Formats: sequence, C-alpha cells, structure tokens
Amino acid sequence: MPITVRIVPIPEPIKVTIKPKAPPPTVTLELDIRKSLSGDLMIFDHGDLDIVLSGKDKKITAFPKQTMTDFTYGAQNRLFAHLARKGIIIPESIQGGSYYGAMEAKLQEAADGKLNAAKFALVNIERFIKEEKPYYDNVEAVVSGVDDEFTDPDKTDSTELGEVPQRDEQGSIRPGYGPNNGYAMSYMYTI
Repeated sequence: MPITVRIVPIPEPIKVTIKPKAPPPTVTLELDIRKSLSGDLMIFDHGDLDIVLSGKDKKITAFPKQTMTDFTYGAQNRLFAHLARKGIIIPESIQGGSYYGAMEAKLQEAADGKLNAAKFALVNIERFIKEEKPYYDNVEAVVSGVDDEFTDPDKTDSTELGEVPQRDEQGSIRPGYGPNNGYAMSYMYTI
C-alpha cells in the first residue's frame, strides 16, 4: 500500500502583544464637601439642599438647608429625577426621610459588582449642581440688588433731607383717626 506524504510549511508563530492596563480615568470634582465621622460625604454646594451620600448604606439623602419650602421640594424632586434618569438610584425607592423635609433614595447595585455606585453618584450630583448653579446665581444677584436699592438708592429714587416741604397732612398717617392698628376700624364690620 502506497503512503502519501504531504509537506506543508510550518506556520509562523502568532505574535501576541500584551498592552499594560491603562489606569482608570481621573475625574476632578470641585465641591464644598466634608466627610462625617461615619464616612458619609456631605455636600453643601446647592442653594436649597444639603446632600448626604452614604456609600456604606448605599443611599442618598437630601436635607433642606434651613426651612422646608416649596422651592426645597422642587430641588429635591429635580435632584432625584436627574439621578433616576442617569440610572444611579432606584426610582421606586425615593421616599421621605426620617428628618423633617428630607428625601432619600437607594443607590443601584452594579451588575458585575466591579463598579462603585457611590463614585458614579458623586459625579452625577456634581453635574446636577452645575446645572442648577446659574439659577441660584441669578437669585442671589436679584436679592443683593434689592438690598442695594434699599441701602444705597440712586439719586432719582431718593431725596435729600429738607428737600420735601412740610405739611400738616402728609403721607398715609393722618392725625385724628386714632391708633393705626388692625382693630381700630373693627366697628365697621359689626351689624
């Protein structure tokens, strides 16, 4: 029986080049932030809210700065809507906190377990604050402008002492009508 031999050239070895792992991208944030004794991050940059990011408890809590107002609730609503759109929090976990006026939500868990949800939340909170900053800068400018109008008015809005002549009856306070309080005219409402 004849044997057939086939000679094939030897393929060149496959060259594999291993690139070193690139370091993770560095993100620089500028926030007025402090770390509490328990390790929570407290963010104070927003005009109406103090935001607490708890990586250990995996939740975000938004507290009113001073008093609870409609503006505070609107800011909390915008914050959690922003974080829900970005996939950072679980939308159905948004609820009132244990402190008056506080709202909180739970962070999403990473599917592979390798990503840190708190870091993503911190970056998105900083983006939210940057989006809101022009509004709060405008409000602050208007308030300081009103204060300036009262403390240092223009020449057209003010008069020098002695410029207005004296009269017996002048302005809204008229002599002879009794005390100027809310009860002075109550006799008009009785039957």
